[in-house]
Amino acid sequence: MTDLAQDSGAQPLDRLEAGAERSSERREFFRTALGAGAVAVVGAAAVAIGSVATAQTANDAALLNILLNFEYLEAQFYAFAVTGAGLPSGQLTPGSASTTTVGAVTGGRQVSFADPVLARHARELANEKAAHVAFLRTTLGTAVVAQPAIDLGSTATSAFSVAMRAANVVAAGAAFDPFASDNNFLLAAFFLEDVVVTAYKAAAQLLSDTNSRDAAAGLLAAHAHHAALIRTVLFTRGATTATLRTQADAISAVRDTLDGTVRDDVGISPAALANSQLTALNGLVASNVVPAGVDGIAFGRSAPNVLNIFYLNSLAVTRGGFYPNGLNASVVTSAAN
Repeated sequence: MTDLAQDSGAQPLDRLEAGAERSSERREFFRTALGAGAVAVVGAAAVAIGSVATAQTANDAALLNILLNFEYLEAQFYAFAVTGAGLPSGQLTPGSASTTTVGAVTGGRQVSFADPVLARHARELANEKAAHVAFLRTTLGTAVVAQPAIDLGSTATSAFSVAMRAANVVAAGAAFDPFASDNNFLLAAFFLEDVVVTAYKAAAQLLSDTNSRDAAAGLLAAHAHHAALIRTVLFTRGATTATLRTQADAISAVRDTLDGTVRDDVGISPAALANSQLTALNGLVASNVVPAGVDGIAFGRSAPNVLNIFYLNSLAVTRGGFYPNGLNASVVTSAAN
């Protein structure tokens, strides 16, 4: 895989944040905020991952390594939030058949949880995310890729800050610290969790080996439980802190803008439900824990569309956002939206 050019010429963020309120403006925000980037030459593996029609040509190891890149991001986020330290170094290195190198994690610190129940939830998620990394690394063996560089920072130019400004969670030019409070932790987790669920939803069906497919289905189920937990806690807290629901819905809109023009990602508020028949049942207002369509089925995202969100860019680029140097994978280019 060959990069034709590298990201350059990033424009000042403060010039771009003002237009992030509506869907079309959010897309423009991410197209320019981190630089236009460059389109990479993408091989057959990328086509296989993005298309069910060519699923039989996909390499299981390549698919699992892409998912492992996403697991590294989540596992490091929760590890720092719970313990103040990242994953053990032995869980980051490449296998003997991989030429990738370990990237550093920028930012990350322990959250001083005010809610002891939320602290327990966070610890459970941290343990299970670390277990996912360990499982995939063992499954991949010598083919396992190293952790890529990951941005968990809390400066004004960090990935979480850019994403949260686009969702109007923080003001133009302001920083967002995902580890500063219970609510910040929940909003940051919400941004990540739903995306990884959709990645597994699309990838699981493309694996050719029965054992790999079964494992991916189990991982998908685990991630769906995690995402539902975060959505439920946010919705419940939103009963007394209405801005949490508004902010979560805006984060959903940002993700939806980045991954294309189809409206599929939905927030946690009843008003965000795609099926209006579900907004009231026996006189009770429904929640929106499951981001499903009118058929009640959750949707999936191809790897390039997942990268649009994690790179914080609706263009075809090879790095940015939470992965400042891109993925350690066979697919590194986001979709052109």
